[in-house]
Amino acid sequence: MKIKSCIYILLACYIATFLRLLIDNNFIISIFGSFCVGFITSQRLSYSREKILLSGFFSCFTSFSGFIYFLYKIFNQRNWIEFIVFLNLIIIGNLITMYLGSWISRKIT
Repeated sequence: MKIKSCIYILLACYIATFLRLLIDNNFIISIFGSFCVGFITSQRLSYSREKILLSGFFSCFTSFSGFIYFLYKIFNQRNWIEFIVFLNLIIIGNLITMYLGSWISRKIT
């Protein structure tokens, strides 16, 4: 990978992290990110653009640690039913949203 692509990935990470701090809602970030990743993966992008967007921007924007921290707080409260419901809602919701993004992308192109 070229050094220029690495710089773009770092810049994308910086922007995504900044946006994540501004939004400060794990659920909205997760759903929006899943939709966008589904949309992007259905597009025909160059290797470097795909890496910049998926490995750079969306990896930082939809960080898995935010999702895990949210579930960890519920887990520590020992609210097992709420934990199981949120775990399933987040995973199923993200899969459906990612599929929807992919479907819309294919319909547009």
